[in-house]
Amino acid sequence: MLSTGALRAHLLAARLAGPVATSREESLRSYRLFAARDPRILLGLDPEWSWGAGDLLRLMADKCGVSDDPRHTTGSDVIDPERTLAALDAFAERLREAAARRVPVLLGTGHPHRLLGFYAALAEALSAAGCPILTPAQGCCVDITTRFGLRTYNLDYVQGVALVREPGARPTGSETGAHSHSPLPVRQALAAQAESGGPLPELVIGDHGWVCGAGQLGFEAIGLADTDDPALFVGEAEGRVSVVVPLDDAVRSDYYRPLTRYVLNRACLSQ
Repeated sequence: MLSTGALRAHLLAARLAGPVATSREESLRSYRLFAARDPRILLGLDPEWSWGAGDLLRLMADKCGVSDDPRHTTGSDVIDPERTLAALDAFAERLREAAARRVPVLLGTGHPHRLLGFYAALAEALSAAGCPILTPAQGCCVDITTRFGLRTYNLDYVQGVALVREPGARPTGSETGAHSHSPLPVRQALAAQAESGGPLPELVIGDHGWVCGAGQLGFEAIGLADTDDPALFVGEAEGRVSVVVPLDDAVRSDYYRPLTRYVLNRACLSQ
């Protein structure tokens, strides 16, 4: 069992928490764009409350531990490892509850290059506990607006985890996919599952649009988010996202393995 102290040390050494690679400039820019209701930053969330840039800075200071000083505008942003650990415990508790009730689960990521292994391990453990791992709309096309214009992607699943990839870029089932913030893939997956008459997910696990898009539609959602992803934390504050773990979401994929072990141990899902 990985101790809390050992995981805290790993979070800091791997820069998953503490000073992270996400810059203060990136975070503040995201807060301004969210306040302006830019859909690229809303990630599928339709906020009920009015959020100004200052409100978001205070929220992110509370949820992540970033500086709440608006005069601090440069350098690396900072995540409090204690907040990360507390959120991981809450995340694990949701997994434990899902496994105990054997509920259907949908997993998806917009960071497949970094986080696929983390989610795949959760999918395997939940499946072994009796949770149906849903894979709706596999192979379907999703049109997503990007900075390069409208692009068509294919929805695919790797080890039970949804991702999108450019058509023809890789064979179905390969482990690489596209980086995406869009909520459209989860909307399409949920619509396809509803149309099939199969069970709807009682828990959605992921990041970016997978969490916000599902939470906005009323599904319980939990996930990971960086300091420049305020939408997930707003969703949590407004009650549409259950748990958000603050951490750097773009470090080396193997750096997330200790988090996987910790979460699965806490959830009593270790194999």
